[in-house]
Amino acid sequence: MGARFAKWRAVIAVGQVIPSRAAIEANAQALARYAALCQEAGLVPIVEPEVLMEGEHTLARCGEVTEEVQRTVFSQLYTQGVMLEGMILKPNMVLPGSACPTQETVDAVAGATVRCLLRAVPAAVPGVAFLSGGQSAELASARLNAMNAGFLSRLPWALAFSFARAIQQPAMEIWRGEEASRVGGTAGFVSSSQVQSGCAPWRIQCRDGKSMKIE
Repeated sequence: MGARFAKWRAVIAVGQVIPSRAAIEANAQALARYAALCQEAGLVPIVEPEVLMEGEHTLARCGEVTEEVQRTVFSQLYTQGVMLEGMILKPNMVLPGSACPTQETVDAVAGATVRCLLRAVPAAVPGVAFLSGGQSAELASARLNAMNAGFLSRLPWALAFSFARAIQQPAMEIWRGEEASRVGGTAGFVSSSQVQSGCAPWRIQCRDGKSMKIE
């Protein structure tokens, strides 16, 4: 379709006394200003506020921080005059910290993530493309699939993926930089990509008003 994209990533760590309100505001302002400049230049901004999964925080604590970050980001996007219909949000899923003793179920993560998005992300945003953020390929896929399987009728935006490690890591483990494993690594990459694409029901709007699913 001729669209060109540009991305700015802001990283938010979670701890007992962080993130501070000042840190959230500063990162949100930078994300929004970059998004506005992108649109002025004819680019589609990918806005990426990432709440890190490293730490001992609970699922609930991640949800609180993620919602506050996203609300602040969209407040700044309004202030900067960003057209929400012309951007993509690339957020983290709501997850317990990687060192948290209680690792929640796939459905719990899916439910917490969707609730957070519904509270913070305007319906005018066309798409939410999750980062994997250090999740395994299997968990990232299962959690995204659970969101679309359980909540699709309630979602005003498309939920999709923008995974790097979750797609590449399985192939890298097969390949290991060895020429003899190149074909197997390539097959692993294709297989991982197909698994991820099955988790997000893509639809495009046709000129006649009908929608078409892309398999």
